[in-house]
Amino acid sequence: MVSGATRRSEQESVAGGERFGVATRQRGDTVVLSLSGELDHDTAEPLRKALDQHVRAGAARILVDCGDLRFCDSTGLNVLLHARLAAQETDGHIELAALRPPVDRMFEITGAKAVFKVHAGVDEALADERTT
Repeated sequence: MVSGATRRSEQESVAGGERFGVATRQRGDTVVLSLSGELDHDTAEPLRKALDQHVRAGAARILVDCGDLRFCDSTGLNVLLHARLAAQETDGHIELAALRPPVDRMFEITGAKAVFKVHAGVDEALADERTT
């Protein structure tokens, strides 16, 4: 017999190119966007589109998994900050997980880390049902 949690379909889609990718999956009430590669001016559009799609659809919680994100510049940061504000207009939340040292440092020195709920890892984030 399969439990309800196991039966829940986990839909996944992938967007991006060679330098950057966004994989999207649904985990319960949380949309997980897993980023990989380098997020910058030339590669930010797939993330912008994914965030916009889920914010417009009324996602209550979007978790951005940065575990495979090697680099993020100010364009990537601005995409996340704008999406955060848009999500807040509909009582949604955008959270971050698994920031690697170069990305973590950029969020830290810009002060952006203070405006996002940041989790050590995706599993921890998914276990934490509270949103900020």
